[in-house]
Amino acid sequence: MKLCVKQEVFTFGDKFNIYDADGNVRYTCEGEVFTLGKKLHVYDTIGDEVAYIEQQLFQFLPTFTVFVGGVDVAQIVKEFSFFVPKYYVNGLDWSVDGEFFAHDYYVSRDGEKIAEIYKEWLTFGDCYCMDINDDYDEVLALAVCLAIDVCISASRNNNH
Repeated sequence: MKLCVKQEVFTFGDKFNIYDADGNVRYTCEGEVFTLGKKLHVYDTIGDEVAYIEQQLFQFLPTFTVFVGGVDVAQIVKEFSFFVPKYYVNGLDWSVDGEFFAHDYYVSRDGEKIAEIYKEWLTFGDCYCMDINDDYDEVLALAVCLAIDVCISASRNNNH
């Protein structure tokens, strides 16, 4: 399954459309405005919430909780490292490795690749694609990708 996340440029707050390989909108993602910490809602094409991502406050390192169907299924934790960012997905035993600031990384479990994420260049607004090996992992892989994007954006904003 291939998904492409395209951020809308002129919006108030976080807003993403997620497209399938044929260019059809598969999901939409909207961030809450005026909240402490990031909160993202992912909706399918009929408007049902398929995932909710919430930043945990008062953590030493960025931590996000993913809810699917109202159930806490995973926590994405940015691990402490000096040179290269490293993420771990608790609850699913997934690890995330690669070049994060270039949006070129992959998600794996026990050495088996679950998803690969890479940035598309020369697009209007940020656009990155995901190749997901198993459709069963689609929503969770999308949630992990969105949470890491929030971490990367926050790091970029803090460095400017």
